[in-house]
Amino acid sequence: MATVLQAYQFALEPTPDQRAMLSSHCGAARFAYNWGLAQVKAVMEQRSAERSYDLPEDQLTPSMPWSAYSLRKAWNTAKHDVAPWWGENSKEAYASGLANLATALDNWNKSRKGKRAGGKMRFPRFKSKRHRLSCRFTTGSFGLAARDRRHVKLPRIGTVRTYESTRTLARHVERGTAHIRSASVSFHRGRWHVSFSVEITKTEPKPAGKGGAVGVDLGIKSLAVLSTGETIANPKHLEVAQRELRRLQRQASRRNGPDKRPRKQPSNRWRKTQARIAKLNIAIANARRDGLHKLSARLVDEFDAVVVEDLNVAGMVRNHKLARVVSDVGMAELRRQLDYKTTWNGRDLVVADRWYPSSKTCNDCGAVKTKLRLSERTFTCDHCGYTADRDLNAARNLAGLASTASCVGTENTPAGNPRKTSPAGNGYRHGKTPPQRARANAAPQGDSSGTLLHVS
Repeated sequence: MATVLQAYQFALEPTPDQRAMLSSHCGAARFAYNWGLAQVKAVMEQRSAERSYDLPEDQLTPSMPWSAYSLRKAWNTAKHDVAPWWGENSKEAYASGLANLATALDNWNKSRKGKRAGGKMRFPRFKSKRHRLSCRFTTGSFGLAARDRRHVKLPRIGTVRTYESTRTLARHVERGTAHIRSASVSFHRGRWHVSFSVEITKTEPKPAGKGGAVGVDLGIKSLAVLSTGETIANPKHLEVAQRELRRLQRQASRRNGPDKRPRKQPSNRWRKTQARIAKLNIAIANARRDGLHKLSARLVDEFDAVVVEDLNVAGMVRNHKLARVVSDVGMAELRRQLDYKTTWNGRDLVVADRWYPSSKTCNDCGAVKTKLRLSERTFTCDHCGYTADRDLNAARNLAGLASTASCVGTENTPAGNPRKTSPAGNGYRHGKTPPQRARANAAPQGDSSGTLLHVS
């Protein structure tokens, strides 16, 4: 048994008054964020100006600490003057905005000093009213309502009806295997949502249905090709909806939209068309996410190890001819889902090295081709004459990495901070190029595709 941090998200059906209160709380978080950022920025600019006059460091304006505790202490001192209406919202709304600011400033400072991995981060910017509405509650009366399984409780907002049943989380709470740590409300995908951060005790995972390892080769023509010979069709949700999407966008272009220069307000017909466009985009995203969840859950349930490639999706979308279809697949989202689902179910996730030539390597003899054009959809080995579908050959090479990579198990239990769980699956590792395998060292087996498959 292991304890993990899991999120349960529910769509809400608030009343008009509750909707106004939700917007007010999210606006309060944004206000506190902008206020704190303005204070920190003013002090930094003042110190910079004083340095330009060659003042010694001990005579400069005292720096303003930007920890969450310090920002909240400064806010409590100034809130009566800068926000006399602060009592209309929960104190957690302001604390949420200041905590987000503290995290943003800390990330920027670490990135500036080279102590943070990834690209260089910019200095935090002010949030506008068009920014995504969100607010987090860590104290107060929040959680599931006791009267039924269609309501949740939020501080100062009260009991809000949910669009779907909360029985999945309620059963864990009743059994004592789940503890709700915080609640976050946000407005996205056209409606209000609440997300509970839950510390949940996972039971022993069920054994895999089929066992063994499976290689997953992601693509555009097909969503995925498995090393078992199965091909997962690409539903192409965005391509299917392009006709309707283009029609609505042409309709919106013929109507009177907003114009900042003369401060022209958009017409009601333009707003209605934009709402229909947003609704269609939300339906596309939901359908894509649902399909990826079903695929990732199936792979984790059936196999002991899942092998995927470390694809450079950001580089792929730079090609304007492929950007839309690559984004429609959702490769990074599938990788993210496999990441935590393998952790929760005790499976192995192997990530092949980005430069591993899975498509150019012969699955039969291990020879690597020098060149393989993208238009060549059938792989033919120049050394042994082995022939197979290009994607199937790549998937089988990926599956072979599960046996060659070293297995280092990681237990997904909180250490110090319960939020910081294992960053990847049990046995997460990067596979390297396997040694060349002679045909005599493996026994041929038939598979559903009718081609020979060698297993090590």
